[in-house]
Amino acid sequence: MPLITVLPHQEYCPQGVKVEAERGTSICEALLEHGIPIEHACEMSCACTTCHVIVRKGFDSLGEADESEEDLLDRAWGLEPSSRLSCQAILDGEDVTIEIPKYSINHAKEG
Repeated sequence: MPLITVLPHQEYCPQGVKVEAERGTSICEALLEHGIPIEHACEMSCACTTCHVIVRKGFDSLGEADESEEDLLDRAWGLEPSSRLSCQAILDGEDVTIEIPKYSINHAKEG
């Protein structure tokens, strides 16, 4: 099973965390299943950028981003060449290291 290393994020996981996930699972699903409440305003339907992550290691092991994801990423805060929408980044067999950006396009969150 691939291992996701999440770098420290002051709100979601201040100490950082490592979680195992099934191959074929999206990064977003895996984080949510392990109690990391990453934003996902569109309920993982590839319609927003709130689940944006930066893949620091293992980027090439994820399936390629399609055109709709690429278009949405253009609006993401802190976009980098290794940015992905975590709801669309499907794990293969390799471990990945991700960073959750400090901000998202949501200026106010519900709940």
